[in-house]
Amino acid sequence: MAGAVLNPINSTLIAVALVPIGQSFGAGPGRTAWLISALYLATAVGQPVVGLLVDRYGARRVLLGGAVLVIVAGIAGMIPLSVGWLTGVRVVLGLGTCAGFPAAMAVLRHHAEASGQGVPARVLSLLSMSAQTVMVIGPTLGGLLIGLFGWPAIFAVNIPLAGLSLVLALLWVPKDDRGARTATPIDVLGIVLFSATLLALLFFLMNPGADLWLLAVVAAFAIAFALVELHRGTPFLDLRMLAANGAILRTYLRQALSFMAIYAIMFGYVQWLETARHLSAEAAGLMLLPMSGTAVCAAAFSGRGTGIKARLITVAVALAGGSVLLLFVHDGTWVGALLALAALFGLAQGLTSVANQTTLYQEAPAGQMGTASGLFRTAQYLGAIVASTLIALCYGPHADSAGLHRLAIALIVISAALLVVTVVDRGLRATTTATPAAAADVKSA
Repeated sequence: MAGAVLNPINSTLIAVALVPIGQSFGAGPGRTAWLISALYLATAVGQPVVGLLVDRYGARRVLLGGAVLVIVAGIAGMIPLSVGWLTGVRVVLGLGTCAGFPAAMAVLRHHAEASGQGVPARVLSLLSMSAQTVMVIGPTLGGLLIGLFGWPAIFAVNIPLAGLSLVLALLWVPKDDRGARTATPIDVLGIVLFSATLLALLFFLMNPGADLWLLAVVAAFAIAFALVELHRGTPFLDLRMLAANGAILRTYLRQALSFMAIYAIMFGYVQWLETARHLSAEAAGLMLLPMSGTAVCAAAFSGRGTGIKARLITVAVALAGGSVLLLFVHDGTWVGALLALAALFGLAQGLTSVANQTTLYQEAPAGQMGTASGLFRTAQYLGAIVASTLIALCYGPHADSAGLHRLAIALIVISAALLVVTVVDRGLRATTTATPAAAADVKSA
């Protein structure tokens, strides 16, 4: 858990630091926005690659290496050279924090199989709770740190957090038994083509109107990647397995759609609070506390391997309902209503990660758990990239109430798509209520 929380906390601490960092260097929103996108780009590309390293070399080694990289980035972030320097630091943070989630899922899978357990639903719930907690309290914590020590504190906080992860991994994570896995060569060309495809796609998503030519680049890289992987004996991504495993692909899609809405609220709502409501960074962060509390409670009561479809439908309904209510929010809306609205989105956030994470655990092959978990996080950060693009398109140069209403309309469409994808997925009921043996039969079929 200590390793897995490093990525979500770094994805949200920055939310309230963009304005003070911009003021320090005389940089506008266009430049400071890269502080968000840099971590998302590095994480989206790096997660499945690091997941492959977990599958190949073991969780402990990768987790320790990631913690060291985060500590180095935390130190570098305290050096206020320029926005470009800090953007580079965020890239390193993204790569270093990639290790936590794939390593955690691989360790859990190995332990459960060694002890003869089924799905460790309660532990998966705790893992999700820890990530949800730090992700949603990130803006609040960031506001407090900035108020006390200035914006460099949001980088410095990584030093003790990653240090704790490193120490706990040394003490408790079992030593890796690499066996015959390391004798298999890594598909370097597949990794390069995958990374190029994903980067081109992400850059297009960040500016879809102006960079249409990037779609041709995406298509060219994707075709080359598919041709290479289909002819590899041990590919980076087993495309045939993914194509045959529709359940895991639908899980990735649900995760992406859910977090398009969640990240749009987390960053778009905070910007509106600071700009339209004229709240300080600390106060805007505190306004998201109900989102945090509700997300943690929802995750805490989701520690079961059954009832997944009902929870996922609840997620879509909560996101749709909250998005509709956003249409009625304006500059003078009562603070209590704003807090209640944040809590409604928190309900969706707490339920979606546990439910989709449990489905992923059941559907992913044991020997590819790290890679599958990395792709799961990639789907989440694809949603985050789209969310940041939506915020920019809906707000324009100023985060006012009219822009918030435009964002609400976009979120209603996303929530409706999520509801349709969830309701029509007949495989959810079959896989999430099955016994471990029956689930294995389903995956074999």
